[in-house]
Amino acid sequence: MRYGQGVALVLAAGALWSLMGLGLRQIEVADVWQILFWRSVGMVPVLLAFIWASSGGRPLSQIRKVGLAGAIGGFGLVFAFAGAIYAIQTTTIANAVFLFTASPFVAAVLGWIILGERVRPWTWAAIALAVVGMYLMVREGLSTGALAGNIAALLSAAGFGAFSVCLRWGKVGEMLPVSMLGGVFSVMVAGVILLAKGQPLLIPAWDMAISVGAGAAVLALGMVMYTLGSRIIPAAELTLLSLIEVLLAPIWVFVFLRETASAATFVGGGVLLAAVALNAMMGARGARHEGVAEPP
Repeated sequence: MRYGQGVALVLAAGALWSLMGLGLRQIEVADVWQILFWRSVGMVPVLLAFIWASSGGRPLSQIRKVGLAGAIGGFGLVFAFAGAIYAIQTTTIANAVFLFTASPFVAAVLGWIILGERVRPWTWAAIALAVVGMYLMVREGLSTGALAGNIAALLSAAGFGAFSVCLRWGKVGEMLPVSMLGGVFSVMVAGVILLAKGQPLLIPAWDMAISVGAGAAVLALGMVMYTLGSRIIPAAELTLLSLIEVLLAPIWVFVFLRETASAATFVGGGVLLAAVALNAMMGARGARHEGVAEPP
């Protein structure tokens, strides 16, 4: 694969993921756990099919390689998925996707605490800048009634950050088996919660179609393209390229649903994006200076 092809795949993945908020806005009656259940039902077969093909027909051997770290990372994705769905349903798409970008900083802090990984000075500076941006956005939720959604978005970022740390902890080389486990665990957790609450697994056909389609066509296919592209794109550049999702998601809901966000959302989101860009660019510069590949 050439570098340009990798860039195209990562950009396509981000553009595809940016449609998730628009799709979930079409849900009429299903709640968070019902959506999580059926979206995961749509996601798992697609990822399993790709793992089957890439492993030469031996998917179980590839899944077993992820070990305990991969399994824990899969549970981290349950929090990431559920928090994202709740956030998209209860706050603006702009608020949700901007706060999702906090995950690299969550991963940096967790990696420092759990794995003892050194956090570079510019990353601490970027984290401080990101905290300012997140504060500007979350503070607004107190007056708009969207505080719960903002907190759910941050919990989603924390879940994805934990997923990233588990990949490094277990030195897991393949992301897709862990993502598939996240889908399997999501089906199990959502199913148990729905049964405990006495809610039905079956939902209206429209909501089911949107949920399954979002899992199969948006989440899973995007993950496949992102994984393929990440094999040739350095990690710091991946962070920057993935911002296409953050930039496009508010545009889709504005164009098709006329949903707007406040000035505070875009100011805080701009500060947060600047922090992510700063961390990625300094990481790339540091790696070139040291003559090694960009840090994960």
